[in-house]
This record gives sequence, C-alpha cells and structure tokens, in this order.
Amino acid sequence: MPALCFLFLSVLSQVCSEALKVIGHVGHDITLPCAYDARAHGSLSFCWGRGEVPTFKCSDYILSAEDGAVVFLSEPRYQLLGRGGDGDVSLTIHNAQPSDAGVYGCRVELPGWFNDHKVNTYLVVKEAPLQQPVTQDTVHPTVGIQQDITDVMSTFKHLEGDTLKNTKRDEENIKVFQEVGNICRLAAVISLTIIVITIFVSSGRRPRPLQHMKTSTMENIYQNV
Repeated sequence: MPALCFLFLSVLSQVCSEALKVIGHVGHDITLPCAYDARAHGSLSFCWGRGEVPTFKCSDYILSAEDGAVVFLSEPRYQLLGRGGDGDVSLTIHNAQPSDAGVYGCRVELPGWFNDHKVNTYLVVKEAPLQQPVTQDTVHPTVGIQQDITDVMSTFKHLEGDTLKNTKRDEENIKVFQEVGNICRLAAVISLTIIVITIFVSSGRRPRPLQHMKTSTMENIYQNV
C-alpha cells in the first residue's frame, strides 16, 4: 500500500509539473522562469534546486524562501530579480558558465493537497558568438581640414589673380576704346569742318551765266525795235 501511494504521488507530481528549455551564452546572465498567481494566494514558500522537482521539496537546493522571504542561497550568482509581490520567482544566474548547464527545478507550495506548482527547466549554455572585427579607415580630421583650407586658399588666390588680370585687361580695353573714340570724334570734327569750308568756298566762286544771257537777249530785242 505505501508503495502504491508513492507511485501515485510520483505520477501526479510529473503530470502537474511544467517543462521548459532555456538557451543562454557563456558570460551572460540567464533567467529561468517560474511564477504563480500572487493575487490569489499571496506570498508563498518556494525553492529552486538542481535536478527535476522531486515528490517533496527541491533536490540539491540552490535557493529556498519562506512566505516570499529568502532563507537560503547557495551562491551569490543566484538571485531573484523578478517582482516577488506579483508572484515572479524566476531565478537569474549571473555570468553563466558551461558547468551551469543542466536541469533546474522550481517548486511553489500552493495551499492544498498535492497541487504545488512545479517547473522543470533544461538549461543549455553555449559559447558566446564571436563578434566580427570592425575595420575602418583611420581618418585624421586635422590633416583633412588643413588640406581643405589649403585648397580653398589656393583656389581663392587663383581666382583673385584671374580677377586682377581681367580687371587690368578691361581697363586697358576701356582706355583703347576711349582713345579710338576720341580719334573718331576728332576726325569727324575735322571732316565736318573741311566739308563746311568747301561748301562756302564753292558757293562764293560759282559763275552766273544765266543772268548774263538774259541781259544780252533783252539788249538785242531793244536794238531790233
């Protein structure tokens, strides 16, 4: 009869338990979840251990709490970082190592017979992925800025030289145009003066043959009469 009761309790314990799998990396923090309804039950006693949750209590204790207060902790690496008042009793392992891999059991002692909340978690700890080295060209801002300033100054000087050359060329062209204009105006004045003088001279020396012919004709008429 006792053997039959033990078998019944063992089967019932396995049926009521929850199984999870968590994968973490070496050197990182890993959290193993476990929670219950704190609003319905309030603060309860619970425990964490290495290995599956047995029929009673926990095997190979890591942490034990009574009415929500921790009374035993095997290593400082194991901590409860969840909100215990909300029923979060998840176990966090700091700086996980390959030796931390394995099965962890969480038991929350709920009120009543054979109805404790049990979570068996299989933890896998892998090596952290290697980060690819980031290669980038080394930039010297000071050298780049100085080079830019030198280029700008060189361009400015070049433009300034071209501007001065263009200005001088324009001034020379203006002077040439002014001289040409003065010569043209002087030539025009001289030409106009010569034309006017020529007209006056021509008008003063012009003969009057028509008037002389008219006078001779009239004299001939009077003589015939």
